[in-house]
Amino acid sequence: MTVIFDPRTFSSIVYEALSAVSQNANDSVKQEQKSQAQELYTYLSTWGLMRLKAEEKALSQPGKKAVVKKYFKCLEDLSGVSGLSLENGLEILKTENLNADNYLGLTGIALELANEFSFWANAIYHDV
Repeated sequence: MTVIFDPRTFSSIVYEALSAVSQNANDSVKQEQKSQAQELYTYLSTWGLMRLKAEEKALSQPGKKAVVKKYFKCLEDLSGVSGLSLENGLEILKTENLNADNYLGLTGIALELANEFSFWANAIYHDV
């Protein structure tokens, strides 16, 4: 897994993802989306990537679930780790094919990506 860090790449992907997920949402769903996007970094730094993927299934609010799904799709696209956004994404995170060094690197990318989600949430959901 080789990722070249370019802040524009992270920003562009997150801006497009949150813009797309917010387009057809009503105000209450947008509020859920905004709060979830802002909470991703804290959640990841406290509980970790595997826990977030496991929690995706338990989310009952459609806005929060949509943001987490988009988050894992963005992480998959940026990291090149296929399948993270799929239902069995947790199995990919747990597998031995993703060794400890790669998992730690993926976690670093995940945290930076979560930081971008938080930043763009304020800009995209400014009217909520």
